Amino acid sequence: MKSKILQIRGRGTVTLPARARERYRLQDGDPLTFIDLDGVMLLAPRVGVVAKLSAEIERIAREAGVATDGLVEGVRQERRRSPG
Repeated sequence: MKSKILQIRGRGTVTLPARARERYRLQDGDPLTFIDLDGVMLLAPRVGVVAKLSAEIERIAREAGVATDGLVEGVRQERRRSPG
């Protein structure tokens, strides 16, 4: 997606296209950074990498039926087995 025309609605609301939300994994309530470049506006996802990664790990574990405690214990066991 190169460019898309968006429309400002009441109270300044702008709806981001579904493809953009999917591509950047944006969800309701995610913060965005607005930058004014003297005539050009830039809107970028402000992603807390650790929080997003943690949520993704929890989701995958839940779908696999694995408790997060089990994941942590599994990592500890792997570290004990691995040299270094």
